[in-house]
Amino acid sequence: MNDLCADIGFKSVNHFGEQLCGDHIDVVEQSDNSTVIVLADGLGSGVKASILSTLTSKIISTMLAADLPLEECVDTIAATLPVCSVRGVAYSTFTIIHIINNDTAEIIQYDNPHVILIRDGVFFDYPKTEMNIGGKKIFRSSVKLCEEDIFVAMSDGCPHAGIGISYNFGWKYEDIAAFIETLVPAGYTAKTLSTILVDECFKLYGEKPGDDATACVVKIRKRTPMNMLFGPPSNRDDADRMMSLFFSKEGKHIICGGTTSSIAAKYLNKPVVASLSFERSDVPPIAHIDGVDLVTEGVITVNKVVEYAKDYIGENALYENWSLKRDGAALISRLLFEEATDINFYVGRAVNPAHQNPDLPINFNIKMNLVEELSKCLKQMGKHIKVSYF
Repeated sequence: MNDLCADIGFKSVNHFGEQLCGDHIDVVEQSDNSTVIVLADGLGSGVKASILSTLTSKIISTMLAADLPLEECVDTIAATLPVCSVRGVAYSTFTIIHIINNDTAEIIQYDNPHVILIRDGVFFDYPKTEMNIGGKKIFRSSVKLCEEDIFVAMSDGCPHAGIGISYNFGWKYEDIAAFIETLVPAGYTAKTLSTILVDECFKLYGEKPGDDATACVVKIRKRTPMNMLFGPPSNRDDADRMMSLFFSKEGKHIICGGTTSSIAAKYLNKPVVASLSFERSDVPPIAHIDGVDLVTEGVITVNKVVEYAKDYIGENALYENWSLKRDGAALISRLLFEEATDINFYVGRAVNPAHQNPDLPINFNIKMNLVEELSKCLKQMGKHIKVSYF
C-alpha cells in the first residue's frame, strides 16, 4: 500500500444567460483509496443539457463504483439517452477517471477533449486504446500513478473559449496544456488549478461564455497529516491526556484559543509569545509557542476559516483573501486546504465564561457547530477527518 492520495477539484461556468450548467461532475468514493470521477457534457445548454449530463454522470459513476464492466455502463447510457434526431450525435459525452488503489488511473473518454496529464511539470502523452462499444468510439487508457501527477479533464467549452474573440479557432488543446504547465511550479491545489483554468476561459469568452465550460483537476500527492486543537477539555484533569495525544501525532500542530494555548504552553514548559501586529482588523493576531507550528485565537478565527472553506468548495472567489495573507485564519486555511490530507481535530468541551455574555454572539453551541461545519467542508474537499472530543 502506497502513501499517495488524490486531490480532486472542479469548477464550471454556465453558458451566458443560462441559470443551469449543461455539464455535470460526479465523484464517488469506492473506498479510502479508490474513486470514480465522471465529467459529463450534455448536448446544448440549459435545463435539457443539465438533466442529460446529470443522468449520464450519475449512471456511470454509480455503475463503475459497483465494479460493473465499462461495456455494461456504456450500453446502459446508450439505451437510456437517445441520439439527437437533428444532429445525429449523442445527447451526452463523458470522461471517466477511475483512481484504483491510489496506484493506477483508468481513463475512459467519449467525445470530450482528451484528458491532459502533466508529469514532472510537463505535458505527458499517455497511450490510448481505441474501442468500439455500442457503436461509440471510446478511448481507454491505464496510467500508473506518480507523485505530483496532474490530470485535467474538461468539457468542450474550454477549448472553444475565445472563438472569434481572442482566437480564430478557440483555445487549442496544446495551449491549454502549456497554460497548466506554467501553474504547476506554484503548487496550487486541484480546486485552485480548476478555478484558474475556468476563470481564464471566462475571460477568453469576453465574460459571456458561448458554451458551458467545466474543468476537473485530479492531483496525485503524498498523504500529509495535520492536527488541530480547539478549546480546553471540560474536565481539567483531562488536560494532560489531551495534550499528550495531540502532540504524539505526526504532522503539523495548530492550536486555536487563548486558554488552550496557555494549557499547551504549560504542558510543553514553553512561554506563549503574542504577536502585536494586526494583519487584518477582523481577525485577532497570532501567537507563538516553541514546538507548535501555529497558534491563533479561537472562535473568531475559526469562524473566518469556515467562511473561507464554504467559499472554497463553491466559487472559490475568496482565494486571494487567504492564499496570500498572514493572519491566523489565512494561515490555518492554507495548512488545512492546501497542505493537509488527513486532519485530526482535538476539541475541548469546556464552556468559556467570556462567551456567556448575552451581548456576545458566541456560545458553546456555536463553537461545536464551527467544528462540525469545518469538518463537513473539509470532507467535501476530500480530506480524511477524525474528531476527538474532551
